Amino acid sequence: MAAGSGDNAPIAIVDLSEPSLDIVAGWHKPSFKAVYGDYRGPKTQKVEVGDAVQINIWETGSGGLYTTPGVANTTGSRIGTIPEQVVARDGTVNVPYAGRIRVAGKTPEEVERLIVKDLAGKTSDPQALVTLTRNLSHSATVMGDVTQGARVPLDANGERLLDVIAAAGGIKAPVHEAFVTVSRDGTSLSVPMQAILANTKENIYVRPNDVITVYRAPQSFTAFGTTGRNAVIGFDAAGLTLEEAMGKAGGLIDDQTDPRGVFVLRYEPVELVRNYPSIPPRLLQNSVVPVAYRLDMRDPTALFRARRFQMRDKDILYVSTAPIAEVQKIFRVFSSLTSPAVTAANIYQVAP
Repeated sequence: MAAGSGDNAPIAIVDLSEPSLDIVAGWHKPSFKAVYGDYRGPKTQKVEVGDAVQINIWETGSGGLYTTPGVANTTGSRIGTIPEQVVARDGTVNVPYAGRIRVAGKTPEEVERLIVKDLAGKTSDPQALVTLTRNLSHSATVMGDVTQGARVPLDANGERLLDVIAAAGGIKAPVHEAFVTVSRDGTSLSVPMQAILANTKENIYVRPNDVITVYRAPQSFTAFGTTGRNAVIGFDAAGLTLEEAMGKAGGLIDDQTDPRGVFVLRYEPVELVRNYPSIPPRLLQNSVVPVAYRLDMRDPTALFRARRFQMRDKDILYVSTAPIAEVQKIFRVFSSLTSPAVTAANIYQVAP
């Protein structure tokens, strides 16, 4: 399944077999659900500093503190409206005749009871209604490659990720090139938009103060060697397989290709590579390992295995003309020219 070609091998060579395909396919991918869970928070929203509230007060009888004489509803009570005001830095709002009332950290219902208590004895049978008109403390910020970046208020029942992005006008990038980053409590995680659409569990509930960034990142792989087309080739859809990548590269040149020498080169996390046997211990000392996945086209099942193998952004598809011993020399060049630190950024998407 795997061969390191000796302890001094510059790269781990892994044959594309059913076991190795299972390991790659089963390796965990960046997941909002796994990192953030799906907890939507309490349904009851509290008033916080910076929120805006509007207060309506009902009074019975004539001569009320807040109402204009002669203005009454059908029940005989009079309604006074205190204009919208923003909760001050000290967490208070001003209610005439009741003074400044501390509202931060309280629900609208709790604020209503405070107002009624403070007005008792000053006006006849007061009743209060507090409405959160701008709930900035229960909102998320959406920015990046969306139609209109904005602070999006969150409903008490919970808003999911795609709902919040839609509220900002939706994404401008093609779906297969769009990535979504959620930053929460000092942690950032990026997931392809395609993965969110394909798996409803990734469409997590957004929490207050989340920062959601949509960005476009065109995906590509490099093809060279004995392929019909040596070039940097873009993905035109999510989920590109090795079979499709060979087709995009113009296929293999039959009279020049070594049938044992179809390789996909990439850096893999060391935790994944440890699942392969016969990997030189020297290669397992770093967080990422240079790996060449080898497809033997002499095998009648090779194309079926190529269909199962998923290409990744910045993979290298190399088709050799030489025996494996000569290919090792080329791998040494790849190892010296390709930076593991840069490639690792594509493997680990979580930023503390």
